[in-house]
Amino acid sequence: MIVNNNIYNHINRISEKQLNNSGVNKTKESVHNSFDSILKEEIRKASDVKFSKHAQMRLESRNIKITDLQMQKISKALDKAEQKGVKDSLVMVDDIALVVNVKNRTVITAVNSNELRENVFTNIDGAVFA
Repeated sequence: MIVNNNIYNHINRISEKQLNNSGVNKTKESVHNSFDSILKEEIRKASDVKFSKHAQMRLESRNIKITDLQMQKISKALDKAEQKGVKDSLVMVDDIALVVNVKNRTVITAVNSNELRENVFTNIDGAVFA
């Protein structure tokens, strides 16, 4: 995953604030460890899968429950789609179809297996089977 400059700069400012507010001289190693932990947390936040309001409504109305394991599969599928340059993807996880904006890692809509045969998926440029 490529970390963009905005995230790097944001984390760097947070680290500097922590140093300035601590009132204690920190060693370079402790500064590095603090920066490293903040960087990892920001990357984790950036890689989390989000759900649009529309997708949340579809999940609820269709009684679709997504497990932690399925969330991990979705995240890995988005990583693969991103590597291939896909912008909007159909992600198939078990018996659930999700249309996802890859760049924002946001699920746009969700369909369960009962409704798969009746749907046409538009505005996608890739598909990943997870």
